[in-house]
Amino acid sequence: MEKPGLNELRERFLKFFENKGHLRLPSFSLVPRNDPSILLINAGMTPLKPYFTGKETPPSRRVTTCQKCVRVIDIENVGKTSRHATFFEMLGNFSFGDYFKKEAIPWAWEFFTVELGIPGERLSVSIYEEDDEAFEIWNRDVGLPPEKIFRMGKEDNFWEHGTGPCGPCSEIYFDRGADKGCGKPGCSPRCGCDRHIEVWNLVFTQFDRQEDGSYKPLENKNIDTGMGLERLACVMQGVDSIFEVDAIKSVLKHICGIAGLEYGRDCDKDVSIRIITDHIRSASMLISDGVMPSNEGRGYVLRRLMRRAARHGKLLGIRRGFLAELADTVIDLSGKAYPHMEERRGYIKKVIDIEEEKFGATVDQGLGILSRLIEEVKSRDADMLPGDMVFKLHDTFGFPLDLTREIAQENALKIDVEGFEKEMAAQREKSREALKSREGSAWEKDAFGEALGKNGNPATEFVGYGEYSCEAKVIAIINNNEAVRYAQEGDSVAIALDRTSFYAESGGQVGDTGWISSRNGKARINGCKKAADGIYLHIGTVESGVIEKGEAAKAEIDVKRRMAIARNHTATHLLHKALKNILGEHVNQAGSLVEPERLRFDFTHFEAVTQDEIERIEKEVNEKIMESLEVITREMPVDEALKLGAAALFGEKYGSVVRVVSIDGYSLELCGGTHLKTTSQAGLFKIEGEGGIAAGIRRIEALTGEAALKYLKGREALLNAVADALKAAPQEAVKKAEYMARELKDAKKEIEKLRAGLAKSAIEEALSKSAEIEGLRFVAARFDGMDAQELRNASDELRNKMRSGIVVLASAKDGRANFIVSATKDAVERGVHSGEIVKEVARAAGGGGGGRPDMAQAGGKDASKIDDALKQAAKVVEKQLMKSN
Repeated sequence: MEKPGLNELRERFLKFFENKGHLRLPSFSLVPRNDPSILLINAGMTPLKPYFTGKETPPSRRVTTCQKCVRVIDIENVGKTSRHATFFEMLGNFSFGDYFKKEAIPWAWEFFTVELGIPGERLSVSIYEEDDEAFEIWNRDVGLPPEKIFRMGKEDNFWEHGTGPCGPCSEIYFDRGADKGCGKPGCSPRCGCDRHIEVWNLVFTQFDRQEDGSYKPLENKNIDTGMGLERLACVMQGVDSIFEVDAIKSVLKHICGIAGLEYGRDCDKDVSIRIITDHIRSASMLISDGVMPSNEGRGYVLRRLMRRAARHGKLLGIRRGFLAELADTVIDLSGKAYPHMEERRGYIKKVIDIEEEKFGATVDQGLGILSRLIEEVKSRDADMLPGDMVFKLHDTFGFPLDLTREIAQENALKIDVEGFEKEMAAQREKSREALKSREGSAWEKDAFGEALGKNGNPATEFVGYGEYSCEAKVIAIINNNEAVRYAQEGDSVAIALDRTSFYAESGGQVGDTGWISSRNGKARINGCKKAADGIYLHIGTVESGVIEKGEAAKAEIDVKRRMAIARNHTATHLLHKALKNILGEHVNQAGSLVEPERLRFDFTHFEAVTQDEIERIEKEVNEKIMESLEVITREMPVDEALKLGAAALFGEKYGSVVRVVSIDGYSLELCGGTHLKTTSQAGLFKIEGEGGIAAGIRRIEALTGEAALKYLKGREALLNAVADALKAAPQEAVKKAEYMARELKDAKKEIEKLRAGLAKSAIEEALSKSAEIEGLRFVAARFDGMDAQELRNASDELRNKMRSGIVVLASAKDGRANFIVSATKDAVERGVHSGEIVKEVARAAGGGGGGRPDMAQAGGKDASKIDDALKQAAKVVEKQLMKSN
């Protein structure tokens, strides 16, 4: 057998099925679209589910893909075995109601035996025990002897998940040789040993399981096959482990080079090497598809993978950041198959660098907290770390649970997993409730279904790119979440039309507003949304008369508002390109909001945009506006658009035909929004603010057109007001402000100098008026205008000058009284307690306080009682000294 590399095998599979009339689709993003049931794409057929269910029309009835997949359900086994991995690629060929078993089975055999040259005697298959059709095809058409065809039960060879489409499957096994097996007579795929390895699974979707458990034959049968590329490479390259496959082994060797180790010498270190090898492949792929590290959802999956890899790097003795360096190798090996990885190389490495650096700080902080927790548990002779503390370590400090578990085991301790899970469940419930509170909707799907009729209606025809008003028919009305035949003045409604000029909220652009008028009524429309079936819902209030289902109507948008939105949308395209030109190609759109009043643009970048960069970005966008570049929109096949270099939002789902917005010679993007005819219509572009919203994500808010002019006019009015206050012309305001600031600074210095002189005089005067109580010097004085700190400084200076005695000072400032009492060491030894003195003194002025024996301070509400309070001080001191005697 030949030994083709992993990249060659991928290409040969896809080419083989292209020659069988299949459309080759690129791998879908690892981030699922419109499928909240999963965090990440975990199987080859997962992104194709809408085609299998009939929800969407496939671009071809025959499709072939190599799909990137991530599964973390067995993450604890990664590295410990030769086969477990979080990232893998799944080869597949699919039929949506086209061919079936008669073609799928012989083609699988042909690919293995002819295309790859695998000897037929090394292959065997399993089928569902009742699938005689599959048996006949394998036996008669392919020529596989009966003893090589194994009938198995439902648990092994029947694919189903509850009700819905399902069917039998046939698995193809490769015989690795007797030396790999159990040695028992009749060793076969049934015994589950390592000799016969399953390589390819052919699923024949031919039934529809009913609620009662019965199986109804599908009118259109489907084929869904899946074969792990890495496992196929193991077979073809004659190796026992996926980590020995050529492309994966290159990453593994790079790790060994960094760590200065030789693979295969130390079992524990080999586990760490394999974990890093797998996790850096997963992390690189996830980041390239737009996933960012975070503490929830798929972002947490990525964070966990990177932190596990970094942790095992430390176990190997690597004391520097190294993961970004490994990502280079991953990209070098996979960049041809997944070009966006090469395009985003710098971005991928930057995200990894930042996360690895953060993890270093997390580990240092977390280890200190965990060490103290372990000491505390051991001091109580306990053997378990409390679940709530482990959760806090994980949730508040970002310390990985598996790392806590490993360190606990090293200290002969267990983790209260039940307590931890309880805390996690409480947090999830809190998150779910928060999500529910944000997801409320007045227009429930059931109401749509009832309103649109059992058979539904064709999708609304959108004519709003070129028409601001159009004639239409009212096909449904929803009032108070119920389908109605008519709505009258004052009713809040959602009106569905067969055609419309209203743009429905999508792609970050808000929906149009305007009016729907019929012969007998008129509704003010405040927004437009699109239901899943393509029906446009015009949401608003009936202003007059009656709107009735089935009647003719006129849909008319607010043109001035639409133009304001178009200014901002076209400006986001200009901004996106300017950001790339000035900050770097790593910049990519991470979200946007386009409203009539402003635009908001989120993008990938790792540090604050400097004022100089903001000015350059603003300048470039305004230059393109002044050049009056033509804005051209065209529809074309998605492959053609991408070949032209159109920028696409990573992870976004696009149909086979897309809308391309081109700003002549400057910007080219896939976009379904509404735009200007020329950039000059934007008038003016002004950045209002820039800031960070998440790790590696920045946000710019900006204005165009009238909003930008209004902003500048407001700034001009502010400048004029400042100039008037300074009694200077606007152009001289800055110089006048700088001059006055210098004068003020000099005046403050002079005042401080005078105050210091006055304070010194006051201190000398207070000393000259000191009294004696029970043989100790006593000073009570009033220094009005001093704040608490100044009063303390004066008290310290008096006490130092006296060397022996008690000081009681007061100050009236801003209508309140401040008191401070201090005593020398010998006074304290004789029984003086400053805290008790200041408490009594402040009480006389309607306040309170306390402190140490040698110094205390307090406040009072009534500054007019300061003199009475100071007289009280002498009595308190005398009382304390007499008591101690």
